Formats: sequence, C-alpha cells, structure tokens
Amino acid sequence: MKRKRRPKTAITPNRRTPATFCTTVFVCLAFYLTSSHPLQAQHKSGDYALIFGTVWGPDDQPVYGVTVKIRKAGEKKVRWEVHSNHLGEFEQRVPAGRQDYVLAADLRGYKSPQYQNLRPGKDVTVHVENDERVDTGLHLK
Repeated sequence: MKRKRRPKTAITPNRRTPATFCTTVFVCLAFYLTSSHPLQAQHKSGDYALIFGTVWGPDDQPVYGVTVKIRKAGEKKVRWEVHSNHLGEFEQRVPAGRQDYVLAADLRGYKSPQYQNLRPGKDVTVHVENDERVDTGLHLK
C-alpha cells in the first residue's frame, strides 16, 4: 500500500512558508516603529516650557489660593488659570518656543482674614525662549 504524497505547494497550519514569515516580521516591525517606545520618551526634547512663580503679599509672605491668569502677550483672552499652593507657588506648562506671556493675579472671590485689603500688583511679563523653566514672582499690594 502506497501513501499519497502531499503536494509541495500545500500550506498547512503547522508549517510556515517564507512569505508568511516575512509578512509577520514586517507587521511586527511596523507596529514597533509606529508605537511610542518608552526609551524614545526619555530622550525626546521637551515640547513645553514651564512658568513657575510665587505670589507674595504686602508683608513679603507667600499667599495661598490666589488665582493667576496667564495669557500670551498681545492677546486679551486668558489661556490658563492656576492657583497658588500653600507655599504661594504656582506653575503652568506652556508650548515651547519664543513667546512672551503676561501673568496677572485675580483676587475676585479671594477671601482671607489676614489679607483683607489686598489689591493686585502690576501684571508681570515673562519671556520664554524655548523649552525652559522661567521663574517669576507676583507681588500684591
């Protein structure tokens, strides 16, 4: 009794042909290259700059809970609002690149028995050159 031989062109689930192997490698490589890799994120240059500041009261003490409004210079629309923390500090990420930003303290709704007669000081303009941290301070009167 003779056994029938399978034709050489038949593809069985247990056997991989060079074409299916190449396709699998190509798909895996394409997925790897298009997905975000953790090592790429560590070495990637910053996409943002950081504006960091402190809100100071008239007695040169940090003030908690003050709303700081940040806008681009030349615009009237406020882009970001942040609040000072218990150390009087605030921070906001802004897009990297050369730009001037105007910071202003907003005391509407601010209630503190220690600072009953606070008035906002002058607006502060900061210049961001690239992806850097800019430190500043807002002084209330």
